[in-house]
Amino acid sequence: MVSSSSSSFFQRAHVLLSLLLLPTLTFANDTLPLYTDGGGHPVSSPYNYQRVDSSQILQDFYLIDTLSHFVRERIPERLVHAKGSGAHGYFQVTRDISNITMAAPFSEGIGAKVPLSMRFSTVAGEAGSPDTNRDPRGFAIKMRTSKGIWDWVFNNTPVFFVRDPTKFPLFIHSQKRDPQTNLRNPTIQWDYWSQNQESIYQVMILFSDRGSMHGWGGHTYKWVTAEGAWHYVKIKVISQQGIKNFNATAAKQMIADNLDWNTQELESRIDAGKFPKWTVAIQTMTPEQGQKWKYDVNDITKVWPEDEFPLLEVGEIVLDKNPQNWFSEIEQLSFSPGNMPPGAEPSNDPVLQARLFAYSDAARHRLGPNHMEIPVNCPIAVSNFQRAGYMRVDGGAGTLPPNSANYPSSFNPPVSFAPRPYNLSAIADPIVGPPVVSSSFQLSTKDFEQPNVLFNQIGAQEFTQEERESLVSNVIASLQQVTIKSIQQRSLDMFACVDKTLGSKIAAGIDLKVSSTLFCGA
Repeated sequence: MVSSSSSSFFQRAHVLLSLLLLPTLTFANDTLPLYTDGGGHPVSSPYNYQRVDSSQILQDFYLIDTLSHFVRERIPERLVHAKGSGAHGYFQVTRDISNITMAAPFSEGIGAKVPLSMRFSTVAGEAGSPDTNRDPRGFAIKMRTSKGIWDWVFNNTPVFFVRDPTKFPLFIHSQKRDPQTNLRNPTIQWDYWSQNQESIYQVMILFSDRGSMHGWGGHTYKWVTAEGAWHYVKIKVISQQGIKNFNATAAKQMIADNLDWNTQELESRIDAGKFPKWTVAIQTMTPEQGQKWKYDVNDITKVWPEDEFPLLEVGEIVLDKNPQNWFSEIEQLSFSPGNMPPGAEPSNDPVLQARLFAYSDAARHRLGPNHMEIPVNCPIAVSNFQRAGYMRVDGGAGTLPPNSANYPSSFNPPVSFAPRPYNLSAIADPIVGPPVVSSSFQLSTKDFEQPNVLFNQIGAQEFTQEERESLVSNVIASLQQVTIKSIQQRSLDMFACVDKTLGSKIAAGIDLKVSSTLFCGA
């Protein structure tokens, strides 16, 4: 039988031992804020909770508060572009282009600066996937201009896989995990590409060694002057630090060594004061040139050759600040190509038109209806009639007082209205023909012309001999994993439509022959 004094001793020893095993904590210090729960109540230790001997009693609000918040710490990750890194900096105007656009900050003259945030990402992988996987890269830029947010939602390639917006969700399904096995599946990837062969230009870039961090807008836009004149415009953002890419072997090794190599490299470069810089350039085309051009000016699977439509340097981007809180500044960062100041307008590109809706809709799902109120997304100034909804904390609509009218009041007007600077009807593309319900574009021989140039010609934009050889070996390695012969055959024939020599080299690697009768969109 244990005496009461012995029992008391063991209890005191148990308490002492428990304290010794706790991590070292910093107690009251006038230079540090006091630790609290979510309601602001002081809490003596993040590890203590109320209990009776070894039995927990569920009345400790701190414990309930901590657990409840913990299981809600994650927001939905992006369905595409989930793995990403980012930083902050500025855009500076370096050329007067008032003859091309009235959009801020270009309207504010040479030297005008606006703050920006940028995010770099992979497309198909989840948030925890390697950032050196073979994948296109997202290249998104948020500028905070005096006339509102201007989002440039780019990729690191000048073209895209599809030009019909209805194809996009199904395309992404084919690149994600197989719903049966939850594994990435080369068979379904190549099945999709080979059924939608307008993707060939992008596929060739994807399987080359080009992982460059130039950025391309891809889409055609319309830029409008103060006088109402307009041009078609494409935007390119050119790396000033040079381009250095991993080949397939080095990329696989890097995946084993460091899942976050690109993320870490960006952060380390900025910390060391080696600020990444890009030259911003545009290509322009008049409406008349657009009507006469051999390709559809709104087709995102086509490039504008730079020898035909030269680059015009207009600005510079500098990244000089790493995020201090990755979740607040990068994970909550959202973009929409619909965010354009006056002087920038969308073209009739069907994929762009769909993205005008889809991007903002995704942000409302992921971050809530008031996602533009999150500081990293917030414009310099906003005044409108949007009210309430989840997480509305500004009392009203940005700069409006909380008690202002939430409609255009005749006796207590809360806002004034600026006239539209130009007539949208005057810059509209002509629409010819009756409405149809079908894919906007059918495959044609034109879809293989620019990929042929990419593969065969020698120049700054085209493949080197080393890149040609790498493309062949990378495609062979991937097609060897395809388990259905008919998909291998269709994929092989797609490359043969680009170039017969390219097709024959791939055929030898997968033990097939190019079809005797090729259909190449004829």
